[in-house]
Amino acid sequence: MLKACHRGILFAALALFSVSSFAAKPSFKLCWSIYAGWMPWDYAQQSGIVKKWADKYGIDIKFVQVNDYIESVNQYTAGGFDGCTMTNMDALTIPAAGGVDSTALIIGDYSNGNDGILSKSAQSIAELKGQPINLVELSVSHYLLARALEKSGLSERDVKVVNTADADLVAAFTTPEVKSIVTWNPLLAEAQKQPNTKLLFSSAQIPGEILDLLVVNTETLKAHPELGKALTGAWFETLKVMQGESETAKTARTQMGQAAGTDLAGFDAQLAATHLFSDPKLALDFTDSPQLKATMQMVAEFSFKHGLLGDAAPSADVVGVATPAGNWGDTNNTKLRFTDEFLRLVVSNAL
Repeated sequence: MLKACHRGILFAALALFSVSSFAAKPSFKLCWSIYAGWMPWDYAQQSGIVKKWADKYGIDIKFVQVNDYIESVNQYTAGGFDGCTMTNMDALTIPAAGGVDSTALIIGDYSNGNDGILSKSAQSIAELKGQPINLVELSVSHYLLARALEKSGLSERDVKVVNTADADLVAAFTTPEVKSIVTWNPLLAEAQKQPNTKLLFSSAQIPGEILDLLVVNTETLKAHPELGKALTGAWFETLKVMQGESETAKTARTQMGQAAGTDLAGFDAQLAATHLFSDPKLALDFTDSPQLKATMQMVAEFSFKHGLLGDAAPSADVVGVATPAGNWGDTNNTKLRFTDEFLRLVVSNAL
């Protein structure tokens, strides 16, 4: 009887230990939205690659799709997620400018033609002078236009920006009234089907400036470096799976394309305009390059000029940005960080 009681107490204690151990397992939630360079995250979760790496480091990781891109960034900024996919400009102007210390854990790619300026009336950027141009105001499309004008000796004062929701851009471009637009894929590819349409400028002409990131809350990452290790490992394993023409690779890209609303051919066309850093060493070289700091300075100056750093921002350098090659902005207010810590682990096969 006594032994039975002891055994019962032991089982109860073990059960409580198991429950408390499970409850103590760190759990993380990240959000993503549809874009060619972010589809690998969805595949990584659906295929079990994320779980494999999370299990390796004793944590739980869940990726949640948010249909509205800006809403996903806002939800991350509000604390609803531990991480989120976003561009470098939005990382600076939304969470960082909002006071949320964030780390760009992975620079997944840069737009290498996925963003472009289309026109039915102009044959060059110079011919856009005096014309209205439809785009999503204060987005990376707006930044692309500003850079294109600058390279042609013009400025935004020389054109009229017409704010148009991304959902309405392609339909607007089919009307006689709308002659020129700036947008991104897959909208760009759809709009290019219009007759007599010319691509005047694309992100391929400013390589390395429109970056697609996985951003993680800095405090969370510092407290749980295993999260950074698991995510980095899962990312590069997924990129390795999807490369090439093997059946496995084509199946992976087909699934990504279907999730993005297209087929293998359509998704491959989008990837062709996306400079994926599938080689960890090349990703490390880019992250450590002085170009990253210079790009973030240009992005900050554009953002300040358009009021994206906050109404009270006194200057473009109000938000500090830390990169391996040096810092830009106020080092006492560093809110956006680019790290090479986990990339180095991948390159040295230490994950």
